[in-house]
Amino acid sequence: MPQHLLDLLRAYLTRYGYGAVAAALLLENAGLPVPGETILLLASFMAYSEHRLQLDFIIAVAISAATVGDNLGFAIGFYGGRPLLERYRQLLHLRPSAIEQGERLFQRYGAVTIFFARFIAGLRIIAGPLAGVLRMPWRRFLLFNFLGATVWVTVVASVGYLFGRHWEELSRAFRNANVVTLVLAAILVLFLWRKRRKRGS
Repeated sequence: MPQHLLDLLRAYLTRYGYGAVAAALLLENAGLPVPGETILLLASFMAYSEHRLQLDFIIAVAISAATVGDNLGFAIGFYGGRPLLERYRQLLHLRPSAIEQGERLFQRYGAVTIFFARFIAGLRIIAGPLAGVLRMPWRRFLLFNFLGATVWVTVVASVGYLFGRHWEELSRAFRNANVVTLVLAAILVLFLWRKRRKRGS
């Protein structure tokens, strides 16, 4: 990320604090290409290095904002339908393959897709609206949306805090880590599913 943009985000966080975190996560998860992950990382780094913010408050605010944002995206997709999704794709210059990939994942894994969509930058933005267009049952969407937000926010914020001294390397690693985080998320989902199945048997 260019240094001037990083400085701008830092100034934004310094001025608005938790409000900046909430706004960024809400907008990104509602379907706008806002650098929510970068802002979450930077806020956690500042909690470590400058003590302006507290990590537990960052996590609580970010989980809430991400959950609400995805529900807004779901409502937009549900009531706007596929024509709105197509206009949205053209407006944001999204490749048709991104939406096609999302649809394939929803068809194959259902609501679980919402959980690990958090860990894929492009899919994170369109997951909520796409789930609404595909008429996913809202209660299932809400559950996996909240679980995904909790795990994703906690992991990203904790990494930003624990490795705050190495901000540049960390930011670069996250940009290249979508595949790794997807695999880790899939393993976690499988573990939770098997645990729940054992309880039911």
